[in-house]
Amino acid sequence: MAKPAKSNAKTADPKEALEGFGKDILKEIERGEKPRFVTTARTRSNILYDNKKGYLSLGKTQEERNFLNVAQSKRFMQTVAIAAKCQKFVTENLHTSIRGLFYQLKYSLGEDVDENIFNEQAESNPLIEDLEVALDVKREEFNLNANRKGVMAGNVRIIDTFGGERQEIDASKMGRSGWAIPSDVDNDIKFVDLKAKYVLVVEKDALWQRLNEDKFWQKENCILITPGGQAARGTRRLIRKLADEGLPVYVFTDSDAWGWYIYWTIKTGSINLAYIGDSVATPEAKFLGVTLSDLDKYEFLKNMTMKGKDVDLKRAQEMLEYPWINQHEEWVAELKRAIKTGIKLEQDALQGPRLTFVSDYVREKIKNKDFLP
Repeated sequence: MAKPAKSNAKTADPKEALEGFGKDILKEIERGEKPRFVTTARTRSNILYDNKKGYLSLGKTQEERNFLNVAQSKRFMQTVAIAAKCQKFVTENLHTSIRGLFYQLKYSLGEDVDENIFNEQAESNPLIEDLEVALDVKREEFNLNANRKGVMAGNVRIIDTFGGERQEIDASKMGRSGWAIPSDVDNDIKFVDLKAKYVLVVEKDALWQRLNEDKFWQKENCILITPGGQAARGTRRLIRKLADEGLPVYVFTDSDAWGWYIYWTIKTGSINLAYIGDSVATPEAKFLGVTLSDLDKYEFLKNMTMKGKDVDLKRAQEMLEYPWINQHEEWVAELKRAIKTGIKLEQDALQGPRLTFVSDYVREKIKNKDFLP
């Protein structure tokens, strides 16, 4: 599978894109036309897997909303309200969360109208994504942040310019806590003095702490990341940026439905974020483990398995139907084994013989290139 071209952190200028959006609406009104909003459809039927690029992306189907259509007028108005607020944030160089944006817009339409612009955040979130797609601008460039999720340690320094101040962060000197990965890793964040040989992504924070205590990243000269479960888009974007620097990426999760999902989301992107697949997917990532095939190599693990839940077996069966997965015979064998045996294996089980065995396991896997694609 060909490696994708380096992803572009910057797309359209956010202020110009938002102002252009508003001007286009005004021009339509001045011409006596119905104001409209056109964006690429983010429906499941319009999400495609590009086998050459190796990630999920949007197709070409578009959808339109116009103000004069009764069924579409409210969503049109809500979209314009979000764009106006974002333009204000960008102009003032102030940041807020997507929750903060919701509360900025949760006000009544007027004294005589018993209705708010937004009643639930579930209404505003997808419209932010619609704007991202239509204007080719990431929400982070609208100065919208999400909750931080993910931690990193390793041989790299990070230059972070924020709030008018330039900070230099040494990820090799962050102690037991590591560097908290922000939701926005593009704007005014740069890697310098990157000496690491590869990136190791560890599903669970507890295993990350175990490896961090062993100074695994120091001994093996790597970048050690934990997404703390499913990887947030900021963490996925960071992994993509490190891959763009030429670092191999190895993902270390449980052998169960959740662990598989975490890996494939990092590798091929997700349905929800297919519109920025080139920025958050890392097709060259490899699955380090744990795998059920480890049972054939490490005798003690045979006593460490757990009974798989219905969701694990169902997920394994679903994955066998995905063309980007069933093209790999190694994954077909792994998933069929999970279905046949009805068991799963957690990465925590590697602590059975001794706590430091986790480091030995990872080291041996990488040395022998014992990965799933």
